[in-house]
Amino acid sequence: MRAYRVIVSLFADRAEAGRRLAEVLDEWRGHDVLVCGIPRGGVVVAAEVARALGCPLDVAVVRKLGAPTNQEFAVGAIADGVRVVSQGAVQHAGVTPEQLNFVEDMERVELRRRIERFGQPRLDVIGRTAIIVDDGIATGATAMAACQSVKARGAARVVLATPVAPAGWRPGSDVCDEYVCFAPQPVFWAVGQFYDDFTQTEDAEVDRLLGDA
Repeated sequence: MRAYRVIVSLFADRAEAGRRLAEVLDEWRGHDVLVCGIPRGGVVVAAEVARALGCPLDVAVVRKLGAPTNQEFAVGAIADGVRVVSQGAVQHAGVTPEQLNFVEDMERVELRRRIERFGQPRLDVIGRTAIIVDDGIATGATAMAACQSVKARGAARVVLATPVAPAGWRPGSDVCDEYVCFAPQPVFWAVGQFYDDFTQTEDAEVDRLLGDA
């Protein structure tokens, strides 16, 4: 696991982050809400939120388009029928159109595999409120793609929720109806710096959480 410069982490692991995030989402308890986690790590957080709120759990499958020189830095993201590209991030990373197309072609293969594996959509979101949950937001590309994907599935209202994100980041009003961040951070290098354990989540863990739900 990559080491990050951090004085004190915020969460022991994704499960704790989910429990903490659920505290600021308590207003949705008892409502007709569907919690959608972004695989893979976001599903671990979302499972705790769904359990705390007594809501069903689903997935919002998204693939990050990482810069060729730094796969952790997202210049965009794709979901089924959705493509989000940050021109600012593309320019900052010096990504050429040819490089972006190459990355996208590869990620579409993995996107299809995950959709087939996790069964999106599993539950009907039409006319319901959907809470989109990830384990953290860095550039926001994957979160925005997930929101757009769930909106396209017919959600009446979309809430984007995350344990941690840069303090200055906000989604556009066209992306979601509400944004909730448990711990906005003024100094932000990467999501993993705020976790003691940020081990990669495996497909089997996502399968288990969805099965339990």
